[in-house]
Amino acid sequence: MTTTAVVTGASSGMGLFAAVELAKRGLDVVGTVRDTARASALLEAADEAGVSVSIAELEVTDPAAGDRLAAIAAEHDGIDVLINNAGRGCVGTAEDLTMDEIEAQLAVNYLGPVRLAKAVLPAMRERGQGRILTVTSVGGVVGQPFADAYCEAKFAVEGFMQSLAVVAREVGVWVSVVEPAAVASSFVDNAARTASEGPYAALLDAYLARTKVSFAAAQQAADAGRAIADAATSDTYRFRWQTSEAAERFAGISLADLDGSRVQGVTAGWIAPSGSA
Repeated sequence: MTTTAVVTGASSGMGLFAAVELAKRGLDVVGTVRDTARASALLEAADEAGVSVSIAELEVTDPAAGDRLAAIAAEHDGIDVLINNAGRGCVGTAEDLTMDEIEAQLAVNYLGPVRLAKAVLPAMRERGQGRILTVTSVGGVVGQPFADAYCEAKFAVEGFMQSLAVVAREVGVWVSVVEPAAVASSFVDNAARTASEGPYAALLDAYLARTKVSFAAAQQAADAGRAIADAATSDTYRFRWQTSEAAERFAGISLADLDGSRVQGVTAGWIAPSGSA
């Protein structure tokens, strides 16, 4: 039997490369996009790799997204692997963020994956097998300055999936998260930015300068995509996967940080204005 995998947010970046890599490994892959007119890069990449990837329109924030996923499952005789990759960034600190911006991050990065996981779970449980991978971020374990809304959503979805994972394994479903660090893609360009011209301006400038340097040496999206495909096809279960050694080191700061001082000791340096201690 052919294994069917659905990859959300597959129009670009690591979602695109994960979809193509899974197709290369023999899976029947459906890449979902918000607008099918933006699927050309995925189709071209699949063609260059000599594989086929189906395209489906899906907006993860739509309350009817679960129904749309059910329709995709019906077209492909079920969904064996769901990869929640669709997401969006947001730059801003609490005082600058509106509640609409905060809720928008929850809608995309938290409620979207939750909605789709709920949609595929019944059939996976009935079959006694299935995999749900949610691409979170090292921002799902390490809170970072000016990423208040983004990290809130990533922490939330990791908590949901970690809680679900133990129960889901009892019915044959593997639930995991994949944590990339900086990945060279359009993700940062597409991040919502809240300009700060008030008391946080110097801190934000320092953060953005540091982020620019970080992403200049970022992991390539193709490598991150392969890491996602590795996690999706592994014979060994793990709840938490990182896509690079840099991600492993960074996530490890928080996972071994019992009192929280280690994380804050690292991230405080990111917002120190030039010339300050």
